[in-house]
Amino acid sequence: MAIAKAERLMNLALCLLGTRRPLTKRELRGSIEAYLEAAGTASGGNDDAFNRMFERDKDDLRELGLVIETVEGIDGEIGYLARRDSNRLPPITLDAEEAAALGLAAKVWQQARLAGAASGALQKLRAAGMPVAEEDPYDSQAHSALEPHIPVHEAAFEPLMLACRDRRPVVFDYRKANAARPEQRQVEPWALECWRGQWYLAGWDRERAAERVFRLSRICGRVRLRGGAYTAEVPDHVTVRETVERWSGETATATARIRLRSGHGYPLRAKALSTTPDGDGWDELEIPYGHGLDAWLVEFGPDVVVLAPDELRADVVDRLRAVAKG
Repeated sequence: MAIAKAERLMNLALCLLGTRRPLTKRELRGSIEAYLEAAGTASGGNDDAFNRMFERDKDDLRELGLVIETVEGIDGEIGYLARRDSNRLPPITLDAEEAAALGLAAKVWQQARLAGAASGALQKLRAAGMPVAEEDPYDSQAHSALEPHIPVHEAAFEPLMLACRDRRPVVFDYRKANAARPEQRQVEPWALECWRGQWYLAGWDRERAAERVFRLSRICGRVRLRGGAYTAEVPDHVTVRETVERWSGETATATARIRLRSGHGYPLRAKALSTTPDGDGWDELEIPYGHGLDAWLVEFGPDVVVLAPDELRADVVDRLRAVAKG
């Protein structure tokens, strides 16, 4: 579901749940900004567009389980409300394993903005009597050793996360692996995803008029927000991980041979088809070869030497020369 529609449905649900009397469509239209923007100004707007949107939203909320009552005869208009006693959730019960899993999930985010939200959610559950366990700092067997972490080191993460949420176009400088200098990109951000310890942004590159995936660690400087609406439709499902896997050779059918310094390049070792000691502190590996493998190998610097095929070796050398010139 698109974020804009989800926010509109949430606002409508809050209005219907928060009122003490039924609200007419005219009152709801004047209270929810998205209806004003979609149907025109408050006076003289497009009534048909608003009516169609409102009816769809009302049906969607009912499909999600919200009980919406229709009341006739309010100044000659139909009114709507969602009584709280009719929409009250059943008591939430968690067993010990579920409570522990919830506690671990809340600790995944180390980024300050998200950590506060997760902490607040746990406090509300504790206040409701849920058995969300506190970790004992003196317990050497505490589950912190298994605590998951999603690292967020890039300064670009937070502004891009907010831009994805608010559907705001952005501008940033981006340096490709084989480029000496960064280039400015104008992007309509869709989604962020973490893959193998790296964050990636998927979105619509306006200048190239195509979908692109950007690695956050290659964004230089500040991410600048821009006004205006998106020019391209946001897909229902954004395949960030699948795209990165394809570019990094995860779906490759050919193979390459490389020399890798002993004790280095664990990600390469993890995907190796075979590993043979090569003497003098080096190993020879056979790895899958596909589009984007040259960019990945460059990141390992002097710890990797490409043996075959020749075209992969040439691509890696070209990329290293471009970086050296920068």
